[in-house]
Amino acid sequence: MSEPANRLGREKSPYLLQHAQNPVDWMPWGEEAFAKARRENKPIFLSIGYSTCHWCHVMAHESFENAEVAAIMNREFVNIKVDREERPDVDRVYMTFVQATTGGGGWPMSVWLTPELKPFVGGTYFPPEDRHGQPGFSKVLERIAAAWKQGHEKIAEQGTNIIAALAQAEEGGGEAAPLNAATLEAAYQQIARSYDAHEGGFGVSPKFPRPVTLNFLFRIYARDAAMKPGSRSTEAAPSPPAVRGQHALEMSLFTLRKMAAGGLHDHLGGGFHRYSVDSYWHVPHFEKMLYDQAQLAVAYLEAFQITREPLFEAIARDTLDYVRRDLTAKEGGFFSAEDADSFFEHGNPEHGEGAFYTWSKDELDAALGSSVNIFNYHYGVRPEGNVPPAADPHNEFTGKNILIELQTIAETAKHFQQDEGQTREVLAKARATLLALRGKRPRPHLDDKVITAWNGLMISAFARAAQVLDDPAYREAATRAATFIRTQLFDEKRKVLLRNYREGPGQVEGFADDYAFVIQGLLDLYEASFDVDWLRFAIVLQEIQDRLFLDEKGGGYFNGTGQDASILLRLKENNDSAEPAASSVAALNLLRLAQIRDERRWYERAEEAIAAFGPQIGHFPSAMPQLLVALDLILSQPRQIVIAGEGNSKDTQALVTAVHRHFLPHKILLLADGGEGQKYLEEKLEAVGGMKPVEGKPAAYVCENFTCQAPVTDAEKLGEMLGLR
Repeated sequence: MSEPANRLGREKSPYLLQHAQNPVDWMPWGEEAFAKARRENKPIFLSIGYSTCHWCHVMAHESFENAEVAAIMNREFVNIKVDREERPDVDRVYMTFVQATTGGGGWPMSVWLTPELKPFVGGTYFPPEDRHGQPGFSKVLERIAAAWKQGHEKIAEQGTNIIAALAQAEEGGGEAAPLNAATLEAAYQQIARSYDAHEGGFGVSPKFPRPVTLNFLFRIYARDAAMKPGSRSTEAAPSPPAVRGQHALEMSLFTLRKMAAGGLHDHLGGGFHRYSVDSYWHVPHFEKMLYDQAQLAVAYLEAFQITREPLFEAIARDTLDYVRRDLTAKEGGFFSAEDADSFFEHGNPEHGEGAFYTWSKDELDAALGSSVNIFNYHYGVRPEGNVPPAADPHNEFTGKNILIELQTIAETAKHFQQDEGQTREVLAKARATLLALRGKRPRPHLDDKVITAWNGLMISAFARAAQVLDDPAYREAATRAATFIRTQLFDEKRKVLLRNYREGPGQVEGFADDYAFVIQGLLDLYEASFDVDWLRFAIVLQEIQDRLFLDEKGGGYFNGTGQDASILLRLKENNDSAEPAASSVAALNLLRLAQIRDERRWYERAEEAIAAFGPQIGHFPSAMPQLLVALDLILSQPRQIVIAGEGNSKDTQALVTAVHRHFLPHKILLLADGGEGQKYLEEKLEAVGGMKPVEGKPAAYVCENFTCQAPVTDAEKLGEMLGLR
């Protein structure tokens, strides 16, 4: 590789390194760049994106690689590049500004700042020339440069006023939603109104998976299913519980089936793409993000727990196995993402987005031989390609096919007069052939940085899979990643998590979501392994998170510590979107820990975290479905299930499996093994000391607030006690 053209060549972020050869004099976020802007009295052009962002690639190729555009940028501005995944604190501040001033947001994000870092103009992608009513990037640069020269004092004042207004808006206000079942009902009703009963999912195109919504709906189902016939909720609800719960379940399961059948799902390599550009889940935006794989795997696992339907197990496994195969570092951590585009060595995309994943009928005919007719029928392959013109405005997919399951196995078998087993085998062999063939194509770019927060989500997914599917290989994957975080991304001296790892630990300290997501993963890993060290580490991290990020006055968690003077706003994430908000996950963690360690302060902090977002929930109830998962737990009667017996005993494992087999969102599971783990639990839960095997057999104690029913030693009886079907 040639010498870098700018200062980004010193960085480790794949996104920053993608721009190291640009003729733009890029600088990383930091005092060197800020001082240059102050010294030269120049505005800052801040460009924020990430390495697998398709439109970031487009704007880079059109503008940042253009010497004439770069000359304007270098002459008039101090130019800063930020990887939003590495510095979400920077991204959140300026995304708040862009959304407030333009009504939208996204990446690449383009923001102009005063030398004091205060924004005054912002947007996202700018075309190289005027297009569709949008001014060309060079024209925008020249106009902003001229305005700065003519009146930078006024612009600086404007930036100060903008930051003050954003800070005031962040303080919130408005009517808070009550913390009761009516809040859950309001969110359910809002979600139900947006449900697409024909294609699954919520809202219109582009259609996102949003697993947090499915998490909430599954708990509405469990909440209503737990109500005995003839019983009434303590809160009057417009929807009869039996009807509401079943509808919540049906919306979730139908959505999961449609996503699994569509082009959003990679039928060859496993896992899911980012979102669908159409409402049918047919044409995806092809990038693959780690956080999507983690959350969707959990959604399919929970669907399998509820239904025992093999499809849901298969999709969970193919997603997890994709991550193990393609997104796992040899040290055990998980990589961040794969790009939507395929690249030749010189960096230009091959045929634009999705080239790695799409097929012509001729390619399939040549590869599959006698099985091609069955395959093409099942996956909707057409000679002219199967991408609807409306979903392909740039003609990127002309003559290409995106694999979608148009038929069930039974329908395909019937059409070709085969038995289902034979059809399933033919399709499996065809997929294996095509996966091997696809592997010879130029692969999409891999963002190989390890992000702590996303690894926390993935640890949860593998730990939950180990529980639900009783598969030790998944527990091993979760354990290796947790060990990687503890050894490589936890600074023992400073007692802080680090945000990311690539060619060594990064310099940026972790944010609230790093702590919340890892703590969640460690709690799930404890319930999968009963290794008390993971529980201890989770509690250590919870104490640190509270020290660094807790809003003592208003409740909930700030995203950052407030110690970095370059971050002008201390924000709280108030939306559960592609990733859940840190406060949402933290509230659930606190409730689980409060049960495990009998700590009232953690329970109160969870209540305060939920109440902190009362105005947001009151205005738009479905904005924070993961926070409402925590509210559901507060409003429910959680169970503590303690298994007393040696951890490696076959009979102990039978009792554990009986618990993990079913969807029990309001339980914690502990092991009283007579050893170190039990002693640790007894420090706070004296009752655990009396929980012992019965007549030499491992026993299960089912308790509510540690008032326990008589222990049972039979797995089937344990299932009956838990009220399982």
